Amino acid sequence: MAKQIGFISTRFSGTDGVTMEASKWSTVLNQKGHSCFWFAGELDRDPEKSFLVPEAHFKHENNQWINDRIFGHKKRNPIVTDSIFELKVLLKKQIQTFISQFHIDLLIAQNVLTIPLHIPLGIALTEIIAETQIPTIAHHHDFYWERARFSVNAVGDYLRMSFPPNLNNIEHVVINSAAQEELALRTGISSAIIPNVLDFENPPEIDAEQTEAFRSSMDLEPQDHIILQPTRIVQRKGIEHAIELVESLKNPRYKLVISHEAGDEGYEYSDWLLETAHERGVDLRLVKTRVSDPLNLQSNHNMNPSLWDIYPHADFITYPSLYEGFGNAFLEAVYFKKPLLINRYSTFIRDIEPKGFDLIVMDGFLTKKNVQHVREVLNSPQIKDKMVHHNYEVARRHYSYAPLRRWLSTILINFFGMDV
Repeated sequence: MAKQIGFISTRFSGTDGVTMEASKWSTVLNQKGHSCFWFAGELDRDPEKSFLVPEAHFKHENNQWINDRIFGHKKRNPIVTDSIFELKVLLKKQIQTFISQFHIDLLIAQNVLTIPLHIPLGIALTEIIAETQIPTIAHHHDFYWERARFSVNAVGDYLRMSFPPNLNNIEHVVINSAAQEELALRTGISSAIIPNVLDFENPPEIDAEQTEAFRSSMDLEPQDHIILQPTRIVQRKGIEHAIELVESLKNPRYKLVISHEAGDEGYEYSDWLLETAHERGVDLRLVKTRVSDPLNLQSNHNMNPSLWDIYPHADFITYPSLYEGFGNAFLEAVYFKKPLLINRYSTFIRDIEPKGFDLIVMDGFLTKKNVQHVREVLNSPQIKDKMVHHNYEVARRHYSYAPLRRWLSTILINFFGMDV
């Protein structure tokens, strides 16, 4: 029997990892006959299936006022506690309306019970889950204890209560083995591992007109080559290593393009990257318009380029992240059969590297050997083709939609007693 499924987060918009994984989950659930609905502070989904609450966004002024007073501090003013409570009450009513309006049978909390960017929303959702006993999947992408910025805080009581909550009607899902172990160690909560996935059973559909429009928008000449950094501009992405690589290639025709916007964690890192690239003689280009989620069919991809419009033009992908919960950009590069340079972040070492991908790997710093290997791949179609086809087959076995279908079916059987 088909179910009404409600996705809840602070934002379902653009191309951040949480938004894109939610799109993949909804695709698989829709294929099974279920209907998906969306609750968030920013949405680019079907309006008829959306419930927009601006106060639910982590950047809403009321929530930012709270965050400024609870992170980096150990003492919480009673006025802040009152503000958290007031916003929690407002959001709780909105979630209740969302559930009743769309007759929701199952909630999927996307990282909103994981990273404490919106404490009132996490508490509101926790209380509703406890009070109604509505079946809930809590999909955890990155926990607060994994981020230094949350290590000093004045909300330890709320973190223990809701990030994540330990309730018997929640099935917890993490995206890597280290998170599974740490969650159990810290909270006693057991969880399933569902890594990020892509539809490797079906190669990407490429709109030639849209991809050409994107290239033109970047003022690139026909003989220019794109080195693509397909991530947001945040410090943990290690984008300075991509600048170093392009500088080391010593070819002015190689242009470094960053596909995603800055702003989630301020603009200081973005400004520093632009200065560094200029000083090193690297032609760094930022995509001028916001990139849309290619998996969200409701987005107007004619207005904004889709991420799928950018990858086809890339000659090489840089992914020198210092930390990732999993690594969407890694899978996307493999999906589009692009060679890539990747840094050995901890999740990659434990969960991905043993699968046997053929990659150019750096270990915290870029070596001359790395640069030479990149040159060889760029200059040899034979080496490149062998590498990317091998990687696609490995990913198809381990990170396609097929295992996601099995994992979600198992969870739904646990909740409803039948394969729905």
